[in-house]
Amino acid sequence: MIHEGYEARIEKAKRAIQYADYMVIGGGAGLSAAAGLDYNGRRFSENFGPFIARYGMKDLYTSSFYPFETQEEKWAYWAKHISLNRYETPATELYLQLYECIKTTDHFVITTNVESQFEKAGFKREKIFEVQGNYAFLQCKTACHNKLYYNEPMVSAMMSETENCRIPGRLVPKCPVCGGEMDVNLRKDRYFVQDQQWYTSEKRYNEFTKRALNSRVVFMELGVGFNTPGIIRFPFESMLSANPNAALIRLNRHDPFGMEENRDATVAFTEAMTQVVNDLLRC
Repeated sequence: MIHEGYEARIEKAKRAIQYADYMVIGGGAGLSAAAGLDYNGRRFSENFGPFIARYGMKDLYTSSFYPFETQEEKWAYWAKHISLNRYETPATELYLQLYECIKTTDHFVITTNVESQFEKAGFKREKIFEVQGNYAFLQCKTACHNKLYYNEPMVSAMMSETENCRIPGRLVPKCPVCGGEMDVNLRKDRYFVQDQQWYTSEKRYNEFTKRALNSRVVFMELGVGFNTPGIIRFPFESMLSANPNAALIRLNRHDPFGMEENRDATVAFTEAMTQVVNDLLRC
């Protein structure tokens, strides 16, 4: 319900968390944006000035699809993109507070975010399912095999030798199997690689939600819109509808409403996410 006063909704959400046997956390793009990982504005302009000047880039999302003429240019950009979002940025306060809020309850995370903020904040790796990939890994661009490659040493080398928005040709990554181009492990086309770890995480997530099916479970959905609703939003609504002991806490400034039949089991917030999570931690 969103028609109740803010404090009433906070208290209802706190009680649901307090008495929950399980919690399923769903993190979308709005969560990272609220945490300060903006893909535009000052954060973008301060870190990508040379690329903005050379290519006319507008933000980190659309620039990810820029048609670079050379691999040297492509990887100069991606090295900075990956470094900023995966390696330079520490755990943000919002993710840290979120972990404090739920850490004593048996939980699992499913997220479409790719910058590992959950893991940085203290969530255990084996309790996180990153459905859409992870900035920390490269893959064969045409998915000739299903192995991923940790990229921090490569990214660091590229960053240190970037000049005029280019890296040296010798640093351009090549697939060790087919010799072709490499790509960041992000779901953007039919070549996205789901390695063995991906399937292991999927299995753990499915087993967790099955175990919680008829128990007191809280689904906590943060910043999940309608870009890919079939990953988090719709499944949460479906599992909520099937379990009379379940509750949904939805933090979403723009899309707080869900299925009408789940209205009484839903506590929705359009207020600032940082404020809501901070108030949930109040004794």
